[in-house]
Amino acid sequence: MSSAPAGPGVTRGDGALRNVAIVAHVDHGKTTLVDAMLRASGAFGERAAVVDRVMDSGDLEREKGITILAKHTAINWHGMTLNVVDTPGHADFGGEVERGLSMVDGVVLLVDASEGPLPQTRFVLRKTLIAGLPVVLVVNKTDRPDARCEEVVDESLELLLELADELELDETMTSRLLDLPVVYASGRAGRASRNRPADGDLPDEPGLESLFDVISETVPPPADDVDAPLQAHVTNLDASSFLGRIALCRVRAGVIRRGQQVAWMQDGGKVTRVKITELLRTEALTRVPTDAAHAGDLVAVAGIPDVTIGDTLADPETPVALPRIHVDEPAISVTIGINTSPLVGRDPRPGTKLTARQVKGRLDSELVGNVSLRVLPTERPDAWEVQGRGELALAILVETMRREGFEMTVGKPEVVTQMIDGKLHEPFEQLSADVPTEHLGAVTQLLAGRKGEMSQMVHGESRVRLDYRVPSRGLIGFRTEFLTITRGAGIVSHVFDGYGPWVGEINNRLRGSLIADRTGPVTGYAVEQLADRGVLFIGPGTQVYAGMVIGEYTRAEDLEVNIVREKKLTNMRKSTSDELVKLTPPTVLNLEQSLEFCANDECVEVTPESVRIRKVELDSHLRNRQRSRAKQAAG
Repeated sequence: MSSAPAGPGVTRGDGALRNVAIVAHVDHGKTTLVDAMLRASGAFGERAAVVDRVMDSGDLEREKGITILAKHTAINWHGMTLNVVDTPGHADFGGEVERGLSMVDGVVLLVDASEGPLPQTRFVLRKTLIAGLPVVLVVNKTDRPDARCEEVVDESLELLLELADELELDETMTSRLLDLPVVYASGRAGRASRNRPADGDLPDEPGLESLFDVISETVPPPADDVDAPLQAHVTNLDASSFLGRIALCRVRAGVIRRGQQVAWMQDGGKVTRVKITELLRTEALTRVPTDAAHAGDLVAVAGIPDVTIGDTLADPETPVALPRIHVDEPAISVTIGINTSPLVGRDPRPGTKLTARQVKGRLDSELVGNVSLRVLPTERPDAWEVQGRGELALAILVETMRREGFEMTVGKPEVVTQMIDGKLHEPFEQLSADVPTEHLGAVTQLLAGRKGEMSQMVHGESRVRLDYRVPSRGLIGFRTEFLTITRGAGIVSHVFDGYGPWVGEINNRLRGSLIADRTGPVTGYAVEQLADRGVLFIGPGTQVYAGMVIGEYTRAEDLEVNIVREKKLTNMRKSTSDELVKLTPPTVLNLEQSLEFCANDECVEVTPESVRIRKVELDSHLRNRQRSRAKQAAG
């Protein structure tokens, strides 16, 4: 096969279409490999040298270095059209993974040549096997100095067979897993080969031809019936200022045409006849108009203003709805309401969206495109309980809203419990921690205090791999403390592992809060006087208010302090003039760290300019009264 890519004008024939998703653990190189595939196909042209992680187009995705939204690109390779869906690797965005898998006929499983399969590899692989999709194993980053390709392949096969046994797959599916095709690749170098290279070396072939060949051989062409009545499944949403809302669909049967009248089938059984005003197909990274799309194609449809994920576009004469997209239940919730602090709207860059109506409208609009999110009412008319898959997914939502100009109050993350057989159950996580050997004792002590149960320990030369089953409650605030204990050298990841009986009280925080007792600007003199009381989150000049948390106390209880105190002036001379005082820089917490730090009676004030931790009840007298009532009720 020659290495010249097919041009954009190539039209596919029968069997020349493949729909494939790329799944992996976080940071195993999915998006970089998609870059290399696009580059190999000639999609970038002269811009090839400057494109990096082109599929991670969102600002937050580029800042955090992770994929948040599943995205689709089409690659032309020697007459074959390869629709590639790049999915998130983080379990908090599992709804995106499930949507991506509903669009494809096969999966490329990417595993780091050094780290091997990790908890979230297990998560995405489990979803793949449940869907019954064929798998291509790609061992990526073979040029890492600490690569161990042979062991990683063995670990991946072991995981596949373990999941096959757990899911009770039939013999045909299990035997197919035993013959799993393996490709060794370096996405950054744009090279892939079926031959296993020496650990730390690049694959022995110069391009990605082997990867494309294996995908073509392993992933079947769509088996959808072109002659059947139309069925198109809405799997994602987009928007354009010119076309309005755009529905991204997998055509499951028949043919869909521009200008066609179709039956729009919504949740609840409602059927409406609508017209397809525009039909778009994907070429590399752009959408271009097309007259028709056939069964098996992935297309974008415009003309239906209120279409949502899971809807079906069907033949109006014989409308048959496809099953709604199912996602796992939420495990973590936060309360999101309007900003009620004394500084609302008073930042140098204040928010422009402050009302309850605007906050509720934004949360409702998020439900349209985020199938793994739920919004429930609370006792307060200006606050709502938002449930999601994990802390990161909820923090991403809040961060997106603050960048849009919202000011909010966000409560402490809590777990979503269930009553099973009359007993209270809570969500559990499967946690994997990779730590230097010298920090092993401290990490095991930390996890024991959070009710974690060790399932496996693997010793290396200088590091130890720990596998735990931990209540989700025990992981709220865990990451910050874990990184402190391991001095930033620890690596931790976790994935949802079902529900289990409630394990009792877990004390996530061992230290209390430093709380401002009055309003005003922070002074350098007060900061100097309080330096030995704990770690401060703010520096001189910062505006604070009574009830605002300004630091972490060295003891277990809370302490109210005067952080705005000024040095008294005097006309007495000193024999030595005032010396220049060096203040310790404040530890500034970002949104995720602030949510992790929160105690039960605290929340986070979020504005476009600032993230502040505060007490839910700002008045200290009322706080003391509530604390006394709680003690009396407990005693």
